[in-house]
Amino acid sequence: MRYLLVVGFMLVFSALIVWSLFKTTVVQAHAWNMKADSVLTRTSLIEPERGKLLADDGTVLAANLQFYTVRIDWFAAGIKEDTLYKYVDPLCDSLAVFDPSMTAQQWKTKLLNDRKEILSNEKRKNHAYRLFKRMLSHSEYERLKSFPFFNKGRGKSGFYGEEQSRRTKPYGAMASRSIGNVGESGTSKSIHGHSGLEMALDSLLYGIPGTKKKLQLTSDIVEAESVPAVKGYDITTTINVQLQDIVENELLAVLQQTDAKWGTCVLMEVATGEIKAISNLERNPQTGEYVESVNHAVLGYEPGSVVKTISMMVALEEGIVTDIDAQIPTGSTWNYAGGPPISDAPHGAASYSARQIIETSSNVGMSKIITKKYDKNPDGFRQRLEQMGFFEPINSGIAGETTPQFAKLGNRARDRVALSRMCYGYTTLIPPLSTLAMYNAIANDGKYVRPRLVKKLSREGEPDSIMPVSYIRQQVCSPENAQKLRIMLHDVVWGKRGTARHWVQDENVEIAGKTGTAFINAHGHYGSQRRMAFCGFFPYEKPKYSCIVLMLNPNVGAGASSGLVLHNVAVKMYARGLLGAAPNYASSDEESVKPPTLYASMNDRAVNNVKRGLNIEMPHVFARPQSPSKGVPNVRGLSVREAIRVLESAGLSVRVSGQGMVVGQSLPAGSSYKRGQVINLTLRHS
Repeated sequence: MRYLLVVGFMLVFSALIVWSLFKTTVVQAHAWNMKADSVLTRTSLIEPERGKLLADDGTVLAANLQFYTVRIDWFAAGIKEDTLYKYVDPLCDSLAVFDPSMTAQQWKTKLLNDRKEILSNEKRKNHAYRLFKRMLSHSEYERLKSFPFFNKGRGKSGFYGEEQSRRTKPYGAMASRSIGNVGESGTSKSIHGHSGLEMALDSLLYGIPGTKKKLQLTSDIVEAESVPAVKGYDITTTINVQLQDIVENELLAVLQQTDAKWGTCVLMEVATGEIKAISNLERNPQTGEYVESVNHAVLGYEPGSVVKTISMMVALEEGIVTDIDAQIPTGSTWNYAGGPPISDAPHGAASYSARQIIETSSNVGMSKIITKKYDKNPDGFRQRLEQMGFFEPINSGIAGETTPQFAKLGNRARDRVALSRMCYGYTTLIPPLSTLAMYNAIANDGKYVRPRLVKKLSREGEPDSIMPVSYIRQQVCSPENAQKLRIMLHDVVWGKRGTARHWVQDENVEIAGKTGTAFINAHGHYGSQRRMAFCGFFPYEKPKYSCIVLMLNPNVGAGASSGLVLHNVAVKMYARGLLGAAPNYASSDEESVKPPTLYASMNDRAVNNVKRGLNIEMPHVFARPQSPSKGVPNVRGLSVREAIRVLESAGLSVRVSGQGMVVGQSLPAGSSYKRGQVINLTLRHS
């Protein structure tokens, strides 16, 4: 009976198997075939390789690199105890050299103890042991693969790496905001640009996705590529790494010196409109450090008096001003159209010429010039700027770019009041890049070249498209009027009453430009906070570069903050031979030969070494500063290198701005101080 029951059970079970087989292969065959077809015909996307962002010389600014999470699978069947213990000592010697945070003995103890714990933990679901917390580069991973024991392969050592592609910026924070960031979008897991060039040029950088589908083999189903992915374009930008480094360092130094909230600086090549450097730094309120921030260069702000130059361009082109030296009655204050009085205090005068109006930054003078033409048609001023192309999108390639905003005006008294403010930089929103483009046109004989960040597209190293120089307008003003404007901007820096004369003049680089100040408060209305601007170009005779700097609430004026940044950038470029010729310390012109001047030094031997090395017989040497017996040392007159050595030896932390010898120190000589306290040094050429 027992055997009959067993046999009966087996027969019933076999019958059920046969019935299930029959039902699947015959009765439900159509449904199962459709399901199989749906799996085999289903396609999935292949993510393309994202293109690289390159500097103007081909240096990589952003690229996809492969990184590895390195693991050991201690449950691998090929790991032999005797082999592990044979190679564990040389393996740990190699690991100690690779990562010296632990000694070879510590590595050995850690590996063996962790292995024992993993093997004895039956509840552990993940058998993979992570060797390093950080991800390793491809070269580091390849190096690890050559270590004793690991070089036997995954089957015998359990060693392997999980590959992951990451967007990497080799230069770190340099131009980081302009380069931008990437990440997954809210709707898909595809990697796209979120900001900066990465977002603006995403359609070119991303490439074209490929497709893959299931393929049935004899014993398995695998995925096979059906349409290959096309790699994104490599985009060569106009950014110059050396100039970018100069701009960021000089902007940072002046921001720290003036305690400004944020600053932006854009450096552009006059002839081509290529943006060679762009930096945006903002103070972190938690740490006090300046970090890459919002791209203020393309956002609209009331710029203040830098707009007067653009208003003067309109006046020259419209014939409102013909003789730039002719006197125009101004006065220190002016009441117009029933609005609040316009004031030039404390630098007003009974009359100014057009040159002097720009030189002294006269609000009254600029308002009188513009309202003389547009009093009956206040919106005519905005319309004239529109005809000049001032409101057209620049399309520079920077994400988030905005256009200048001027309100459309009617013919009421309040519209006339608004006009009288527009012409010197209020009641408007103008991106710094748009202002820079206009100043660049002045330096470029009126050619209104379009600022750009993209130079060339290429794929697999082969050029695909080269972006030519383009123009917003072929001529925004006549060459003659551009020359008149250049003279006015030169007066701002070099004139007796120029608003930037104390900070922007330099004997090596002749700079022309205009200061601007806009008063604001936290709500965007006029108040105690100030936005300081300086826009200009250099060298004056044959301009090669134009530049704009905008800073929020520095503790000094526009010339001493934004103007100083531009000055320091220009001087640093000159010192590195980036303005056409390196500095020449010898002269073949006998009439120009004069005894050279040497900085003061606390070490007589240093002066003698310079005299002997440069074969100088009778140099002029600045007097050695008299240092007090205690307190902060006196370093006025010293070179920056020697000043830093003296101050750091005294326990002070040194920050510098400018070029040349030390002419000012924030902590007076002889004053008391605490070790680690910061002292700011101001440098000037003698």
